Amino acid sequence: MTIISKQIESSYGLENHGFSDLGNVYWNLSTSALYEHALRNREGTVAHLGPLVVRTGSHTGRSPNDKFVVKDEVTADKVWWGTVNKPFEPAAFDQLHRRMMAYFQGKDVYVQDCFAGADPKYRLPIRVVTQYAWHNLFARIMFIKAKPDELQKHVPQFTVIDAPGFHATPEVDETLSPTFILVSFKRRMVLIGGTEYAGEMKKSIFSVLNFLLPPQGVLSMHCSANYGKDKDDVALFFGLSGTGKTTLSSDPNRVLIGDDEHGWSDDGIFNFEGGCYAKVIRLSKTGEPEIYQKTRQFGTVLENVVVDSVTRRLDLDDDTYTENTRAAYAIDTISNADRSGVAGHPKNIIFLTADAFGVLPPIAKLTPEQAMYHFISGYTAKVAGTERGVKDPTATFSACFGAPFMPLHPMEYAKLLREKLNKHGSQVWLINTGWTGGGYGVGQRMSLAVTRAIVTAVLDGSLKDVETVEDPIFGLHIPVSVPGVPDELLNPRNTWADKDAYDAKARELAGKFRDNFAKYASQAGEDVLAAAPKG
Repeated sequence: MTIISKQIESSYGLENHGFSDLGNVYWNLSTSALYEHALRNREGTVAHLGPLVVRTGSHTGRSPNDKFVVKDEVTADKVWWGTVNKPFEPAAFDQLHRRMMAYFQGKDVYVQDCFAGADPKYRLPIRVVTQYAWHNLFARIMFIKAKPDELQKHVPQFTVIDAPGFHATPEVDETLSPTFILVSFKRRMVLIGGTEYAGEMKKSIFSVLNFLLPPQGVLSMHCSANYGKDKDDVALFFGLSGTGKTTLSSDPNRVLIGDDEHGWSDDGIFNFEGGCYAKVIRLSKTGEPEIYQKTRQFGTVLENVVVDSVTRRLDLDDDTYTENTRAAYAIDTISNADRSGVAGHPKNIIFLTADAFGVLPPIAKLTPEQAMYHFISGYTAKVAGTERGVKDPTATFSACFGAPFMPLHPMEYAKLLREKLNKHGSQVWLINTGWTGGGYGVGQRMSLAVTRAIVTAVLDGSLKDVETVEDPIFGLHIPVSVPGVPDELLNPRNTWADKDAYDAKARELAGKFRDNFAKYASQAGEDVLAAAPKG
């Protein structure tokens, strides 16, 4: 194995992970050096103003059906096994690991030693070993970079081994397809193969933290976070894709802590990451200027964005390759980001939903029990197949607003949430960025101006003591007035011309909530079960 000079190499070598007889080993290369390697390896191209543009092949998003957790003495009684957390045999993991090690022999590899978690008390030293230079650049962006004096003595507590060119043989390796994402908590290792989608590395480590941190009293959360006048004026934003989480948390008047993954400890909030991973399809220069600017700078990795082969200019509106075009960029390049990634306890927590049924209010104030119920539910709605003329919305539930990444039972996270709400007095709000005046195809999408006015009123304290009325079906407490928002919009039933149609649709959605929650009911207390919709 040849070690390239002028690199900071850890004394904890790759042989500890099973590697042998490698080609060149590139340790902790800089962004510029990784650009050079990616271009030399023909892994991507440089677009106008400097971003690196890459393709991820047939996988333009995560492969949740190909993710497994090794079931052993560490995980057997702790992981919530099911369709999300599928068990994998330890012997099969060991076999696949040996085959990957054989695949790497004679090949060059790239190593980044870094951390997950901005709070030194809880940060996890990790190592990412990749086949592709651009995947190593992605890891360098998304995780927290180690300082030069930390690199030589860096000993990873979890290692990601990423080989897009290696494919499993399902009938031999006990996978479901040639693609695999395997997590072993006993071996402290993640194996990824058969996919070029870099987001698998990021979300695998997120899943690891979601297993390791809650027993330490840290609530791990799939949310964005920012603060206002000081570090004690923190807000959290939870929401599934399409709810506006990124847009609403990117506020020029507030300081960004992070855009996706955070922990809540006894000391406050901390970011898990060192970068942001934003969707950029049809990105608006006026609507999201900060993110737009990141697509036009050196050091950003753009996945599956269309670029003109002659001018090298981007077309952010082109979805030729996928709707899930992405930009990965370092958070310290954002002008209003907090580089420490650490702040105080949240004053306000916002659950975002895009209700395409049009029956949830634009804002509701939640009790702690309702907060637990809606946190476990993780509801939004998606509009199905409009190209086929189908206009009925589909309810989507994702526990804790991030079910694919939660190894423990959702109630474990919800209990931590309630403990912290009670201890720190944080207020939880449900904000609907979806439809009003009717469901999809009849009503209209809530305007961004209205939603921003609601968020502003929440964060500036205008609604702290607001008078509310209770929704008879969902039991939600709806403010009777919000500065800058027409009163008639606040109660969704009032916006429907056909009140009977509203009642029927509201009862329909309420039933979907109850049906979804049934699988969690055995571990929920009576107070949480009482927070369910009544209709």
